[in-house]
Amino acid sequence: MRIIGGFLKGKEIHTPKLAARPTTDFAKEGLFNVLANEYDFNSLEVLDLFGGSGSISFEFASRGCPAVTCVEINHIHASFIKKTALQLRLNAVRVVRHHVLEFLPICTQTYDLIFADPPFDLPQLATLPQIILTTPLLKPNGSLILEHPGTFDFSRAPGFYRKKRYGYVHFSFFSKNLSD
Repeated sequence: MRIIGGFLKGKEIHTPKLAARPTTDFAKEGLFNVLANEYDFNSLEVLDLFGGSGSISFEFASRGCPAVTCVEINHIHASFIKKTALQLRLNAVRVVRHHVLEFLPICTQTYDLIFADPPFDLPQLATLPQIILTTPLLKPNGSLILEHPGTFDFSRAPGFYRKKRYGYVHFSFFSKNLSD
C-alpha cells in the first residue's frame, strides 16, 4: 500500500496480514482527484469508518486535513493504524477502537466528510447511508462517501448525488442536504 498524494506522496506502507480489503491505489487516486477539485483539505474534518489498514486516513492526513478520526473495531488493525500514524508523524489521525454501528449514535463531533468502507458482507450495508445520514455527524454541506461492491445500487437512496467507479471499486456520494 502507498500514499498517493500530499507531503507523504509515494510513501510505501508495509501492512502485516490484515483481515481487511484496502482500497486499491488506482481507486484512491481517482477518488482523491475528485475530492481535490471540491474540497480544501487544509480545513476538512474527516471521519473514516471501518478504518481497516488506515489507508484512507493516512491519505487525508498526508494532504493536510487537520483532524481525521478513524474508527476500527479490530484491535490488531487499530494498533497498526496508531503505530503507523505515529511513525509517519500524522498527528491529525486519531484512532477510535469501537464498533462503527455503536459509535455512530454516541459520537458528538461533526465532520465535513465521512468515508465508509464497510465489510462487503455487513448485513446493514444496504441501509448504511441512511443510518449515517440520520445522525448529526455530518456538517451542513458535508458529504458521505460509501465504498461498496458493484452489486449495490444506491442511486435511488435519499441523499445520493454521484457514483464513481474505478475498476471493481464503487463509490457512492451522499449529502444530508439532499435527504432532508
